[in-house]
Amino acid sequence: MSLTFSLNDGARIPWLGFGTGTALYNKDSTEAVKAAIQTGITHLDGAQLYRNEQSLGQGIKDSGVPREKLFVTTKLAETPSAPTIKATLETSLKNLGLDYVDLFLIHSPFVALKEGKLKAWWKEMEEIKKEGLAKSIGVSNFTVEHLQIILEDATVIPAVNQIELHPYVWDTASKIYEFCKEKGIIIESYGGLSPIVRAPGGTLDPVLASTAERLSKESGTSVSPGQILSKWLIQKGVVVVTTSSKVSRIKEALSTASLPDLNADEISAIESEGLKVHKRFFMKHVFNE
Repeated sequence: MSLTFSLNDGARIPWLGFGTGTALYNKDSTEAVKAAIQTGITHLDGAQLYRNEQSLGQGIKDSGVPREKLFVTTKLAETPSAPTIKATLETSLKNLGLDYVDLFLIHSPFVALKEGKLKAWWKEMEEIKKEGLAKSIGVSNFTVEHLQIILEDATVIPAVNQIELHPYVWDTASKIYEFCKEKGIIIESYGGLSPIVRAPGGTLDPVLASTAERLSKESGTSVSPGQILSKWLIQKGVVVVTTSSKVSRIKEALSTASLPDLNADEISAIESEGLKVHKRFFMKHVFNE
């Protein structure tokens, strides 16, 4: 099932993205990217900070899938490597072997905010979109306050805000989620499986297990707690970015969209159990944690 979400600029984004950060950070991602695309992934999520754009580009090339069938993201490093943002993107495009990216994000507001350059950075992003080097532009790890700063003068509303999103950060993330919803900004989630892979044994485990059991019975296939977390995100209209070098895991992730829906009680239980604990695993400095 190739579920896509509509962005505020008219483009469409596939609900599942394959990330080349975390496990693939600073590593050759060629084979993992090629395998992901050949398994059915069409959305690739890279970044200047991951230091593997060249291998992401090679994986795309080796997959044999035409460029126009893919949705490729990269992100501006927290400290840009060139005097202009456009120059950093041109380097990225050269590394990726592409003429444009589908989505270009400011990876973090931290440095720009400290230097009072957040609005100036966004102006540069708008120029990049105008020139067609990126079809869509957005941000990552932005709080409501960061978004409000750029929205004051923005002529283009960010298409997405990619944040760490799972029930153990719902206490703070829900505010960002609601604000973005109101402004027509799609949320992308990374670290969505953290309650299982980084914080097992928490308050969420029982509700994930019982929900997985119900969905397994209803669908006649084995449903994992990880799929429940991703299903929760999908039903909130959130794009899921995940990483795995295992083809079986990618297939499992891809099949999540076609599983039966979680019911209102299950969604509410996931959120209320999540609210009992706060655990952030990434970009803590941006959130003063």
